[in-house]
Order: sequence, then C-alpha cells, then structure tokens
Amino acid sequence: MKHILIFIGCIGLLLLSQCSSNKNDTVVTIKTNYGDMVAILFDETPKHKENFIKLAKEGFYNDLLFHRVIQGFMIQGGDPESKNAVAGQSLGMGGPGYTIPSEINPKFFHEKGALSAARLPDNMNPNKESSGSQFYVVQGTIISQNDTETLRIDQYKLNDAFQKFLRDPNQQPLIDSLNQIYMTGDMQAYQRKIFSLVPRLEKMTGIKIYKDVSPEKLKAYTTTGGAPHLDGEYTVFGKVISGLETIDKIAAAPTNNERPIEDIRMTVTVEELSRKEISTRYGYTYPN
Repeated sequence: MKHILIFIGCIGLLLLSQCSSNKNDTVVTIKTNYGDMVAILFDETPKHKENFIKLAKEGFYNDLLFHRVIQGFMIQGGDPESKNAVAGQSLGMGGPGYTIPSEINPKFFHEKGALSAARLPDNMNPNKESSGSQFYVVQGTIISQNDTETLRIDQYKLNDAFQKFLRDPNQQPLIDSLNQIYMTGDMQAYQRKIFSLVPRLEKMTGIKIYKDVSPEKLKAYTTTGGAPHLDGEYTVFGKVISGLETIDKIAAAPTNNERPIEDIRMTVTVEELSRKEISTRYGYTYPN
C-alpha cells in the first residue's frame, strides 16, 4: 500500500518536477512609460486572481495612473478616477463599486515585487476587505542583518501593547525615560529601547508580539528587501518576476503629495503560460 501511495498524482516523485513545469500560471504584464513589470498571480488567492484577470481583460486598467508613489515603500494604482484626472487632483478613493474578501495567506509576504491589494484602514474596514481594483507593488528597503530583530516583531500588535503600556500610571518612570530618549532625536536608540521592552509588554498585556519568521522571508528581506510591517494586514496575490528595476524607476519619480508630477499610465495584459515557458522566458526559478 505504501508503494501505491507514493505513485499517486504525478506518477512518482521522479516526475514531480516535470508535472510542476507543465502546470500553467497566469502572467500579467503591466506596461508603463518607465518600463514593464511582469507578474504571476497566485492560485491560493482565487478571488483576487479572478477579479484582476477580469478587469485586465475588460481593459479596466488601461490608461489608469500610478497615482501614489513612495520611494522605499511602494507604487500604487488602479483608481478609475485617475484616467481623466487633472494635474493636482486628489486620487485614491475610486474603485469598481465593490470590495473583495480578504485572502491573506501567511505563505505570501511583502518582499520586493509583491503584488498586493490596497484597502481602507481597519477603523473603516475591520475585515480587511480589499479594494475591487486598486493595487500596489512593493519596493521596500533591505533589512540589515543587524536589524533582523525587527522582522520578528508584529508592529501592529506592538503598537496595541504599547498604547496599553502608556495608559498604565504605574509605568510613568519608564515612560519618562523613553520620552527623554525620544527628545534627543536618536530614533534608533528609541526603537532599540522599545524593542527591549517587548518581553515585558507581552507579559503585561497578554498580547503576543513576537512572530515566527521563515528562512525564506529572512533571506528575501535581507537581500532584495521589502515592507515586512505590512505582512498579515493586506492580501498579497501575485509577484513581479521581471521588471523589478521598473519599480525602482517609478518609485524615484518626482512627486507632489505622493502623486507623480508626470503622469505614469499603465496598460495591463494577461496570458496563460506553462511554468516551463515562464522560467525560460523570464528566468524565474520556482520555489521547491
């Protein structure tokens, strides 16, 4: 019976890689005047994948702007109101008239090139539902090997615990000490002091601040970079596999209130390719 189980599926482990290479993936190409980005969409986020494909095939994204750009963080687009927006017009609240249920998957994280869904903040959107059309592509920054402790800390939970800490009158001497460090302007020292309090904050509030970090995440964030503080908060539904330099070019564009001064328009196309063709064409190596 054990031998039979081994050969179910792709007829044996020896053929597993061949079966994987024959699988098709959805590839989207986002063309801009700054260059192209090619991304694959994840099967594990089916609602977001289906919606993005639908909008792209309908031409919804064509001629829309990357309307929000923050160097060292991300580039954002997909607001239909940006198509005919005049210079200086505030953007970022438009959409197709619906949201998408959250599909946050711990398997996917905000490494450089992550294709993710924008959304309204928690106070307006407690279920973390995604915008029906707006998305962002992560640029992020590279985390130093000396700062990997920050990857183990859930920033949102740290903030919740720290707010409770600040409301506790018994903690006033320590709060005063923190304020003194803050007033010196040494933000690194201030951050180190807060991080040193994490075990105490966890015990005091019962909030689990530390989180597990996989070797894959650690390698990505310390080599190509990303925005780890967004993990677990927004749905990552794809990944740029070619054109990371285009992200850098768009992120470096001059802006006024985060909107590029020069309009950066997009055209989005979709195609189905085998994983073998994707690897051959774009040099992308699928993870094991």
